[in-house]
Amino acid sequence: MISSSRFLIVCAALLLLMLNIGRSDDWPQWGGPQRDAVWRETGIIKKFPTTELLPRLWSVPIKAGYAGPAVAAGRVFVTDFDTQDGREGFERVHCLDANDGNILWTHRLKTTYTISYPGGPRTTPVIDGDRVYTIGAMGNMFCFDVNNGNILWQKDFVEDYQTKLPIWGMAASPLVDGDQLITLVGGANNALIISFDKRTGKERWRSLTDKDVGYCPPMIYTFNGVRQLIVWHPAAVSSINPSNGNKYWEIPFPVKYGLCISTPRQSGNRLFVTAFYDGPMMIEVRGRKAKIAWKGKSDSEIKTDGLHSIISTPFMNRTHIYGVGSYGALRCLETASGKRIWETFKATGQARWWNAFLIPHENRFFIHNEQGDLIIANLSPRGYQEISRAKLIEPTRKVKRRMTIWSHPAFAMKSVFARNDKEIIRVNLAAE
Repeated sequence: MISSSRFLIVCAALLLLMLNIGRSDDWPQWGGPQRDAVWRETGIIKKFPTTELLPRLWSVPIKAGYAGPAVAAGRVFVTDFDTQDGREGFERVHCLDANDGNILWTHRLKTTYTISYPGGPRTTPVIDGDRVYTIGAMGNMFCFDVNNGNILWQKDFVEDYQTKLPIWGMAASPLVDGDQLITLVGGANNALIISFDKRTGKERWRSLTDKDVGYCPPMIYTFNGVRQLIVWHPAAVSSINPSNGNKYWEIPFPVKYGLCISTPRQSGNRLFVTAFYDGPMMIEVRGRKAKIAWKGKSDSEIKTDGLHSIISTPFMNRTHIYGVGSYGALRCLETASGKRIWETFKATGQARWWNAFLIPHENRFFIHNEQGDLIIANLSPRGYQEISRAKLIEPTRKVKRRMTIWSHPAFAMKSVFARNDKEIIRVNLAAE
């Protein structure tokens, strides 16, 4: 006969199992829960119910911005730029109820944009428990209380660290690691990247120097048991100890116009980066040492031999890489050699700076292209196989005579949260 204590343990285990089965995932930062742009929720539709505009659970008006939303604990955080003349206005941080879209609080910062493409903030908010961290295009960083929007601490990169803003503004989403908030600052005196105490804002360490800041988010990967903070900046790919900022290794990789944007991707002991002009580079990492495994041969944005991404972050596994190149082609490369296997424009368009986001889900991909389409497709060495396509949201920003969306959606609560320069929406993607 089962004892009362054992019975209670069994009941608790079953309850925990049921809660986990019914749990919906969050998307609390750039790239989601694990910062790898993989959607791991189950119970998601296999095909869209329509090829037209997908039905919304809600839609809320907002202003211009490139930054995608972040979702956690029933709240959505999104930033925008409220302006009349395109330069002077208010950068805003909105906290919304994820269930109905009601705005719970808004923070406004008066600012003047001196950067190119002054279309709003670029950096996805980072939600960490009862705090949310945001960085504006002009280098204003805030730590807010998620419940009421109270400022807990703040930094001005230009004033506090003499940051020389990059041409297109601050764009790299910060990284929470334990008690640290690690972020690209681009300041003077060895302050390209800085670790702050996430609770107080006190500086813990600083590391690296570069005349340019770049746009790439810092990432932590483990190679041969060694946790490494990977910082791809305009001069090099650097690996540093995330606990103290000491450098492990560095591979020079100067890129034109500071265009290190796409998030570095890891598979096993390999690390992959791709730049618009300078193409791809694969690094082989062995503990605290690294070397170039292979590198693209083209430095042209047009005559490209591999993958020359501008905004889109590629997906890489042990055998293949999938990504969107400089003029829109979705391509497949061999991981081992960089050899191109195939390319297609079926999911994308063909124009300079064309963009689409690739989000792996189970054995398929969700692809959000800059025309506002959401696509379900299979990507394999055999090619591109489209399963379903529908309109998610209308493109609102004109770039090179075409209308675009350059903000990454969030996938959480069995839904997709997307924004353009006019609205933020939630669309239910749960299977019936």
